[in-house]
Amino acid sequence: QICLSLVKLLFYLAHSPLGSIVLLDFQPRQFVMVDGNLKVTDMDDASTEELSCKEDNDCTLDFPTKSFPLKCSVAGKCEGINEKKNLFNAYRYFFTYLLPHSAPPALRPLLSDILNATGDLRYGINETLRAFEKVLHLYKSGLYLQKRPLLLKDYISLKGFRTVEGEDYKCWPSYSHLGCLLSIHSAEEAAAICNSQLRCQSFIITQHRTWTGRPLASFQSSWTDLIPDTNAVVYIKRSASSGERL
Repeated sequence: QICLSLVKLLFYLAHSPLGSIVLLDFQPRQFVMVDGNLKVTDMDDASTEELSCKEDNDCTLDFPTKSFPLKCSVAGKCEGINEKKNLFNAYRYFFTYLLPHSAPPALRPLLSDILNATGDLRYGINETLRAFEKVLHLYKSGLYLQKRPLLLKDYISLKGFRTVEGEDYKCWPSYSHLGCLLSIHSAEEAAAICNSQLRCQSFIITQHRTWTGRPLASFQSSWTDLIPDTNAVVYIKRSASSGERL
């Protein structure tokens, strides 16, 4: 969410009515989330000035670890230098820390492509935004899910119940520090996740959703202590419930 919101912000800055705007003091502390959107807290260090040049050699974009040669336009300006400076700063301060770690395995190659393309400045902001929106579409639609045997048949579902909240086993990247709370596309995906975790015996799906509209599922090592909840469904492994009365 942070990375996509940042890319949308940089897209606006690159195409603003004032011209391409560069953030001269590009640091994470300069941004804040407001209603799910990333905002710049201080525009005093923003500029529409683009570096003047006489030849291509005047247009090297330097960073501590990399340098990028740019073109000198016929207007005597370094082409796209503001946009590229913003984008590489987004790569080194945000993308490298946030992108690779929390996506479903099937989407990680696409995010790695974005990471590599922005890190080499092969993508401009337009291509970067399109790439992010493609990943978001796959993520929200569930099209990234690989065809696999149907696993939900191995679970018993109990509508209108959930387990008592408490600390349980942890997983990554969980939305809760008390246990394993993940976003899912469907109960079928949740069953696949539960099957892949050694300690998982049940999972609960409620009406809580993430910013993309995906439901949240809580994965648990037991299914005892059920309490009524009209907005929840508990799924229990048949192997875990065998011999027990539901």
